[in-house]
Amino acid sequence: MSETNQIIYTNKARCRDCYRCVRGCPVNAIKMENDQASVVDDRCILCGTCIRECPQEAKTYRKDLYKVKKLIEENEQVAVSIAPSFAFLFEEWQIKRIPSLLRMLGFNQVYETAEGAYYVAQKAGELFNESNNCSITTACPAVINYVERYETKKVKNLMPVLSPMSAHGKIIKERLGFDSKLVFIGPCIAKKGEAERQESEDYVDAVITFDEWFDWIEEENISLNDLEDSSFDSDTPFVSRYFPLAGGLPKTADITPDLLSETIISVTGYEEVFDSIDHCNGHDCKTLVEPLFCRYGCINGPGVTTKENIFDRRKKILSYTKSCEQNSPASSDIKTNLDNTWELKKITDKDWFTDEEIRTVLEQTGKVSEEDQLNCKACGYDSCIDKAKAVLNGMAVKEMCIPFMRRLAEQRTDKVINTSPNGIIVLDQQLNIIHMNPAFKNFFHCSNNAVGKKISTLMDPEPFIQLKNSDEKEISMVIKHNDNLICHQIIYTLEEEDQIAGIFVDITKHTSVTEKLSSLKKETIYKAQELLDHQITMAQNLAKYLGESTAKGEELVEKLIELTEDEEKKNLGTKKNWLWNTRTQK
Repeated sequence: MSETNQIIYTNKARCRDCYRCVRGCPVNAIKMENDQASVVDDRCILCGTCIRECPQEAKTYRKDLYKVKKLIEENEQVAVSIAPSFAFLFEEWQIKRIPSLLRMLGFNQVYETAEGAYYVAQKAGELFNESNNCSITTACPAVINYVERYETKKVKNLMPVLSPMSAHGKIIKERLGFDSKLVFIGPCIAKKGEAERQESEDYVDAVITFDEWFDWIEEENISLNDLEDSSFDSDTPFVSRYFPLAGGLPKTADITPDLLSETIISVTGYEEVFDSIDHCNGHDCKTLVEPLFCRYGCINGPGVTTKENIFDRRKKILSYTKSCEQNSPASSDIKTNLDNTWELKKITDKDWFTDEEIRTVLEQTGKVSEEDQLNCKACGYDSCIDKAKAVLNGMAVKEMCIPFMRRLAEQRTDKVINTSPNGIIVLDQQLNIIHMNPAFKNFFHCSNNAVGKKISTLMDPEPFIQLKNSDEKEISMVIKHNDNLICHQIIYTLEEEDQIAGIFVDITKHTSVTEKLSSLKKETIYKAQELLDHQITMAQNLAKYLGESTAKGEELVEKLIELTEDEEKKNLGTKKNWLWNTRTQK
């Protein structure tokens, strides 16, 4: 069966790998794989404990409301059988309107499962009176699943009679015809599995829980205020309505009114159930064991969500049952055969392993010696050896061991501290050294001989004293301890441990580089200024030389102009003389 078709399964998107369902499952039916807790179907007894336990609501069950709606839509005759535990969910005036509510939802015939419970109790009483052995009642399907899978030798002790649900289904089908359909409503998830068993599948067509029922009522927007009082389509002796409570079956069967009888064992909760079934081992004495897997009985089933106090629920059942006494009909005989046989469904896990195989698993978690096998049950298994067998069976992983994971975490923390390049020291309130990591010892050239001595033997204790005597939680500073060590140190308090811790980061190289860089910057600025001054001087000199050269050029040009003008004047005089002489000669 695929997980999506299982009755109880894991919503993987919600699973957070917390192992709580593993610890809670009474039969270790949860398998850890790929950090997911999945329900192993052939190991699961459908008790619903994992659904209660999961804080993330990752464990859930198959909803069958759609199937019920389809039955009503496609069939003319659909009857409903509602578990007598329904009474604790309502007030007295509301209870009288439940039949009308069920008819409003589309059911043609409405019945209480208490009718089937009555005839089952009568049959169980007959069998008990005829037997001299330990007899286990079969009203609780989770108990049946447990015995068939995990207590196969006790299958013979199971009473060969149908449960109230299956018995009632058979009675109704014989009454209405086998072409009719029957839906059961109750607080039990295991009933979904019972309805699929060979002895029940012809009598019960669908099962929904009270929670599914309430979702349906809300979806249809039906209010009990708008309905009228009405009755169920058949009635039964009032006493069978005690069935949801411990002692309900013996009381209905009128076996004994004495709860302290040695022959009657009525128990609830899986621990008491396991002990009571174990009581049948080798006991041939006449004993009736009435086991209900849910603690406090069916009023605490996993298929109903309520915050009402469990004893208030019990009180409502008692009150409702008593209110039915006046209208209780006389018992009537039925011809329906309620006999049944039970199956052997032994788990096929390998239940034996060699000592070497078990030892190998124990070695992985450091539990080879008996002293290291704490058997703390934190993993969900009764002992470290049981958990090792589960690992070999593929049901568990070594990481489920909390002490092992804690040691692993501590080792990783120690590794981080011991391999840190930063110096780490821890002091007590008297400033005595408690612990130093290797980096710190290297920084301050010390050894473990310094443990127990004052911090003042290694450095100036003033920062530690300042932190101790102030309200500050942390002090951060840069201190030069010697020419070769400059540290940025953070000192802080460990309040819960009443200690003081210090982290020392070596920034010597960084400081040296910073100082060199600063010196280089200063020198560069000086050289740049010197170059600038030189360039300015050169420019000034060039300007001076250029000015002098320009002046000399101007003087030379002026002289050249004067010489030119004198020459021109001289030539002009000569020309005039020639012209004069020429004219004179003529």
